[in-house]
Amino acid sequence: MLIAQHISKQFGSFQALNDVSFEINKGDIVGFLGKNGAGKSTLMRILTSFLSSSSGTVIIDGEDIAKHSLNIRRKIGYLPERPPLYEDMTVLRYLKFAAQIKEVPNNRLQFQIAKVLEECHLEQVQNKTISTLSKGYKQRVGIAQAIIHEPKLLILDEPTSGLDPIQIQQVLMLIKSQQEQRTVLLSTHTLTEIEQIAQRVLMIKAGEVVLDDSLNNLLKNKDSSQSLTLEQVFINYHQEQTPTQALVSNE
Repeated sequence: MLIAQHISKQFGSFQALNDVSFEINKGDIVGFLGKNGAGKSTLMRILTSFLSSSSGTVIIDGEDIAKHSLNIRRKIGYLPERPPLYEDMTVLRYLKFAAQIKEVPNNRLQFQIAKVLEECHLEQVQNKTISTLSKGYKQRVGIAQAIIHEPKLLILDEPTSGLDPIQIQQVLMLIKSQQEQRTVLLSTHTLTEIEQIAQRVLMIKAGEVVLDDSLNNLLKNKDSSQSLTLEQVFINYHQEQTPTQALVSNE
């Protein structure tokens, strides 16, 4: 579904990404981890075609993003850390607007709006102005706009940031429900969320991939009968060692 091959990105003399390669299969939910400044947002912007790489290739659903960026954007749903909401609109009007700019056919417009209202549990607030909604409902509206055109790939950047525990669980259940319909790449600093919904973890440090493995493998402790937590795994990979050293120590 998604293939990244030798992706590098430089901003002047600063190397934001260095030779990043990985593959994500159809239907996977992948947790994307890294400290602030590791290069997560840069990579997500490249994958969504908002930013071009300095070198390397991104293939999404069999198409090269450098050659078919417009068509690939139609296949991607993206929720940035700050949802792109027009808060003076009602939920219903905003979703209609999002569907139109994402080229949902007129004969499917009402169906798709009704579908995401139900999936995201927004029916009871559909006629409310977005500015009056809680943060949790705003996040759901953000996810609704990201999936309204039935994308094959869903990329979410900190979708539960600022939510209370109940809202977090609601959003996580919504994300997990997308698995049968699309591939999901999820970035978050809350590692217990990844443990709940992801099957696989991709971690970058200083612009390089230091870890790419299934969640089950990562949480096994070879030296003890006790399982590890993802937080322990994360800390282990962010000790004072280079990304190359981290890979060697994991072999």
